[in-house]
Formats: sequence, structure tokens, C-alpha cells
Amino acid sequence: MTPDDVLTELTALQAGDLPTHGGATMAYVYDSGRAEIEQLAAAAQGAFQWTNALDPTAFPSVARIENDLVGAAAALLGGDGTTVGTLTSGGTESCLLAVLAARERWRRRGGAGRPRLLLPVTAHAAFRKAAHLFDLEIADVPVDPVTCRAAPSAVAGLLDERTALVVASAPSYPHGVLDPIGEVAALAAAAGVPCHVDACIGGWVLPFLDDVPEPFDLSVPGVTSLSVDLHKYGYAPKGVSVLLTGDPELRQEHWFATAGWPGYPVVNPTLAGTRPAGPMAAAWAVHRWLGTDGYRQLARQAHEATRALAAGIGRIEGLRVVGDPVSTLVAVAQDGPAGVDVLNLADEMAARGWLLQPQPPFAQDGGDLPATLHLTVTGATAGRVDALLADLADAARAAEALPRPVADPGLVAAAAAIDPRALTVAEVDGLLELAGVGGGRLPGRMAPVHALVAALPRPVAERLLAGVLDLVYRP
Repeated sequence: MTPDDVLTELTALQAGDLPTHGGATMAYVYDSGRAEIEQLAAAAQGAFQWTNALDPTAFPSVARIENDLVGAAAALLGGDGTTVGTLTSGGTESCLLAVLAARERWRRRGGAGRPRLLLPVTAHAAFRKAAHLFDLEIADVPVDPVTCRAAPSAVAGLLDERTALVVASAPSYPHGVLDPIGEVAALAAAAGVPCHVDACIGGWVLPFLDDVPEPFDLSVPGVTSLSVDLHKYGYAPKGVSVLLTGDPELRQEHWFATAGWPGYPVVNPTLAGTRPAGPMAAAWAVHRWLGTDGYRQLARQAHEATRALAAGIGRIEGLRVVGDPVSTLVAVAQDGPAGVDVLNLADEMAARGWLLQPQPPFAQDGGDLPATLHLTVTGATAGRVDALLADLADAARAAEALPRPVADPGLVAAAAAIDPRALTVAEVDGLLELAGVGGGRLPGRMAPVHALVAALPRPVAERLLAGVLDLVYRP
């Protein structure tokens, strides 16, 4: 094949992908709507695409880029002269490292038994992954069923000598609301426990707004670490995130060093060894060019669009906005028993060219959380709010005429008797065929699938979801 043949084939592979530009894909991607930002980022990334950030003594440019970005994040997010940080591959790795550091500190201080992670149920799933990988027990912190904010009283009741870390969100991904950071961090500090603020999606937006109701960053007493992604509202290519740590000693807890083999001495500040420098360079270039004023303009543009979107949704019969969206995320729920089913609404919006991310209902102590649709508003979406609202209103009318998706009772009853740990790959494949997603092929309408996932016991649902991905990734 010629190089042109290869690139033509590569472009053709994207024909079935969701659009990454234009603001209609309201999850996964972050489009500033400004082509010149992407051109600069692409040039910077290309200049560093072969550089290995594994060893900054061999590539001192990497150290300069990382120090500049960490310093900028610290200045923006309440850091001081003792604040240090690390560039990671994304928000998940930043959260993983925060949990790892807290676990190691807990162990060094003589913690006995299995450490615990105090986690609001709305905290990002990355923390559950961290607990799985690093063997922490999760203590679920319920959230207020109306505001969807973590309950400080629950945090106070769960703190004990096994607690290694408390987490709060700024804002939470499912609903876009700000947890009571000050109260949670104060409780953690009084117990001598670190507190991490997950600002992965909001940290490069909230500092530029004038109506944030309360402090949330490292300036809050008791907050010991904070994560913020530059490949979200820093509008850099994926993947680059910053983990800030208020205590230099705490950062050392997630580093790895060994001279215990015949090769070169290894020191890794992150989970990865080799680290791509391209996204780091792109983030650095975009930050240098936009500066505070440029980011403030983009953040306020997206925030104003979010407010307008939330107000418009409130005028659509059968729908409501959950909680008070503080930055650029909106969660939409059915309004009342006769309201619009949001799973059907997601399918109707997909037919109109929009991706709104379905989120299943969630049972918790103190009041269950409803099924919602998640919308991430970016610079590119800001100019399309009227069109989005018009399509939402039209889709809501269409969804009202559809039967509500209901899981097959027989399949749900059978699943209740299954031990998901005992299922073989072949048995999972068979169950997926019964559920209508055999061969990794998703049906045209996903509402029945989402209804089934919500109705199944959680361990069974998780096993089947992993099975879907297993089918997708078969050559």
C-alpha cells in the first residue's frame, strides 16, 4: 500500500464513529469550536510525538513542560509554595495515584487490616477501579436525593481508623453538582485523613467563573490533593491530566523506584513507564497561547450555554434538570410518574444526531437517584443551544408516544440465580444473545438494553457489560 492508500483506509475506518467536532457528541470529547487551537495543539504534539517522557534527564524539555503545567495548575487551583504535582495520562490515572498515595501513607502510619475509601456514590468510577486495583474497601457515602451532593453527616459516621482517603467532587460527573468540599475536608482533617478533590472535569472551568457558590480547591483546609484534566476543558488532545498534591511527602507515596535488576535504575512517578510527551507538549502550547483570558472566555461561554440549556430543559414538559449544575454538566431526568422516559429520549436524540449519555437509576440509602441523561457542554456546543433545545422538545414528544422500556422478567429472574464469577466466556456470549446484543452488535434502539442493565443484579450486569466489550475486541 502507498501512504495515501493507508491514510484513505484509516479515514474510512472513522465512518462509523461519532463526530468529535461540532458539539453534538455530549460526552467523551471536548471541542473548543476553534480550529486554530487544534492546529496549534497538533503541531506541538507532532513535534514531540517521538519524545519519551520516561526519563526527563535525557529529555529535559519534558521536565520544563511538566513543571510549567503543574505550576499553572497550582496557581489556578489554590496551591502554594509547597504544592507539587505530576502529569498523568488522564483523570483515571490521576485518581488512581491519589488513592495509591493515600493507601501507602496509611500503611506507613501503621494502619491495620484493610484500608477503606470513603466514596460518595456519585464519585467517578475511577475511584472504584482504584479500590479494586489497590485492595481498598469502599464505604459508600450517600448523596442527598434532591441536590445529589454528598452528605457530610454520612462522612462523619463512616470515618474510622481504617479510613485511608475521603473523596469529594468538583463537580460530580453524573449530575454536575459541587459536593460540600469545605465540610467534607474539615471532617477528614479532624480525623487525620487525606481528602482528595476530583476536579478532573471542573478544575479548568470553575476558577474562571464568578458564581461558584463555595471554595473547592487546595486553598480549602483539609484538601490534600486535587486532580484536573487538561484534555477536557484545557482543550488539549488526550491524554494529559494533572495531579496536584499539597504535601511533597504525599507525592512520593505514589512514585516507584527500583535498582533491583541488572538494567537501568527505574523511577516512575506514574503507573506507566514510557509516557508519550506529545499530549503534554500540546497542552503546554495551548495553555501558553490562550492564557488566563482565553480560558476565561471559553469557560464562561460554555457555562452561559449550560445555564441557558438548563433553563430551556425546565420548560420542556415531562423533563427536569437534576440538582444545580455549577459548571458545564447537565443531568436530565423524567419529571413525575407520567414524564418523558429518558432512555427512550436518548434513542430519539441519537436519531436526530445527538449523543446524550444514559445513566441508569441508582439505589442508595436515604433515597434513590433517578435515571438521567448526561450532557457535557463545550465551546462548540455553546453556539447550538437553540437547536439542541428544539430537538429535545421534538424528541420528548416522540418519546412520549413510545412504550416504556421494560426488562424481560424471565431474564431478570434467571439472572438473579446466577453467580457471575462462575460464568464462562461462552456462557456470557449466550446470555448476551438472549439480551439482544450478541456478537457485540448493538441494536438500533438502546433503551431496552439500558432497562435490562438497570434491572439486573449489579454483579451480573457488570459481568455482561464486560462481555460486550470482550466481543467488540475480538479480531
